Amino acid sequence: MNASLKTERLILRKLALHDASFIFELVNTPQWIRFIGNRNVNTLSDSKEYIIRILKTPTVQYWIVTLNDQSTPIGIVTLIKRTYLEHRDIGFAFLPEYQKNGYALEASQAVLNATLQKNSGATVLATTLRDNVNSIQLLAKLGFSFLKEIDVEGEPLLIYSIAEK
Repeated sequence: MNASLKTERLILRKLALHDASFIFELVNTPQWIRFIGNRNVNTLSDSKEYIIRILKTPTVQYWIVTLNDQSTPIGIVTLIKRTYLEHRDIGFAFLPEYQKNGYALEASQAVLNATLQKNSGATVLATTLRDNVNSIQLLAKLGFSFLKEIDVEGEPLLIYSIAEK
């Protein structure tokens, strides 16, 4: 997978240790805590440790999303191979002030295109909570279809799927 991706309005680059303050801010937003979960990143030091764990995990890919005209990070797109899923799972999260601008759609589409073009016959999954309406709507815009509902550690998750055509 490319180290960076570029769209009309965005640059997606790999997560790095210098992203600690942004990650600290993002994982402590109310939406992250509600829909993704509390990662116990309570200090900048915790944020650096969180990033180091991510970078050391070969089944996790994180892209930091920035606007083309500046280096300010606005969100993330991830591809993670989870033990309870057959295929990689795409995820996305953006700071509240950058939501509802089409950035998540644009960034996620770039990652999907790169992934599906590189891996012939690939399938990408997405998981979400039933009440995460914004994510469900975004998955539909990306072309995902509902696959099934599973239970992970007592939490019901909706699974969506898209495959290379």
